Amino acid sequence: MSGRHEALLVLLADGVLHSGADLAARLGVSRAAVWKLVRELRARDVPVESVPRTGYRLPSPVELLDASRIERVATACGWPLAGRLEVLFETDSTNTHLYSLPTPPAGSPRVAFAELQRAGRGRRGRAWHAPFGSGLTFSVAWTFAETPPGLPALGLAIGVGVVEALRRLDLADARVKWPNDIVWRGRKLGGLLLQVRSEAGGPASVVAGLGLNVVLPAPTRVALAVPGAQPVADLHEALAGRVPSRNELAGTLAAALLGALDEFAHAGFAAFAARWARLDALVGARVSVLQGAEEVEGEACGADADGALLVRVGERLERYYSGDVSLRAAPP
Repeated sequence: MSGRHEALLVLLADGVLHSGADLAARLGVSRAAVWKLVRELRARDVPVESVPRTGYRLPSPVELLDASRIERVATACGWPLAGRLEVLFETDSTNTHLYSLPTPPAGSPRVAFAELQRAGRGRRGRAWHAPFGSGLTFSVAWTFAETPPGLPALGLAIGVGVVEALRRLDLADARVKWPNDIVWRGRKLGGLLLQVRSEAGGPASVVAGLGLNVVLPAPTRVALAVPGAQPVADLHEALAGRVPSRNELAGTLAAALLGALDEFAHAGFAAFAARWARLDALVGARVSVLQGAEEVEGEACGADADGALLVRVGERLERYYSGDVSLRAAPP
């Protein structure tokens, strides 16, 4: 998309009705060009409304992401990001964007946010739906000078960092669900996606992405409420409307990811194991683990030192390193 699309969105972000003539004058284009820009934004699921013979508006105000504001918040949290943070207006996915770049030097992580993602991804190649202005989608590129112990458990550690940050924002019921979901009262609030490159005995690099629901539109909730899918939640509901500003949330969570990566670099998963256990959404519950065509039911018993899910199946304690996990009703 062009800079004009972004400039139009900046003008419409206040949620106020703007006439086509005013928008055209402020953008330095014709009214026909404004209509074309609006149509192209709609094609990307930006819900620009038109009022006949009056003008255009968004259904509600949207706080657009601002790199300087995010940087200030992250710096206040102990992670100055000057020159290493970018806010993309549109991209396929922030993970793909950072993964395609050269790995950053150890100690100089990169962070990328996006207003619009065309192809956001979750686990196992699934799409991550993030309608415009409804949440946060961002990624961190990090290099470990030496591969830390327990690297397969890194996603669990980052999940702990995210949930601890959300709890500091008064989201007391936030928990982590193996392997990489952020949940609130059993409903999915967000998810992590990790891409790791490592060398035996050498450095390791990771791109860690987080998608978080902030204010999900009603049509998106309906679209996600398909049979068998995990129910969703957003911060607006979970915090009873007392949601921090989008840029404050962005800076806080970026710092949380960076802090977790830094701690993992020094101590591995051992620094997170007890905290994970306290925040584990599955421990003690009856669960089903689906791997391909095979489905196993048992009692979730936490995670081991390398991040595997422990499930008691009859008299055996099984370890699972991948699979889809869902809650099951306890037997009568």
